Amino acid sequence: MKITVSRKAHFNAAHRLHNPEWSDEKNREVFGKCNNPNFHGHNYQLIVSVRGEVDPETGYVVDMKLLKDLIKEHVEDAFDHKNLNLDTAEFAKLNPTAENIASVIWTKLRAHIDGSLDLKITLYETERNFVELEG
Repeated sequence: MKITVSRKAHFNAAHRLHNPEWSDEKNREVFGKCNNPNFHGHNYQLIVSVRGEVDPETGYVVDMKLLKDLIKEHVEDAFDHKNLNLDTAEFAKLNPTAENIASVIWTKLRAHIDGSLDLKITLYETERNFVELEG
């Protein structure tokens, strides 16, 4: 039997959606106010879910303290109160859309979670807009 355990977290960050290959006009047309040259911010809500078999020795799917520490080190410390475009290596050349942010978070955490466990990232950019990535 597989069980899913989840941990919520949050971080506040600024970003600008912009494709440098496009004209300013096309960037404004596609990304609208999210293309503001002075950036804009979000209060991101994150849910990290791990799914797998319960370890018969510990009773855990994954140690929640470990999950908490991984999220703090690899997400909160890395992205909280940062300008994603300017302050992070991950988004220096990658457009920081919600989809790309979720993908980066998934990749960062996947490296530290047992490969036999499924990992799902749910990232809320706003109360109504969110993305999910499973793998």
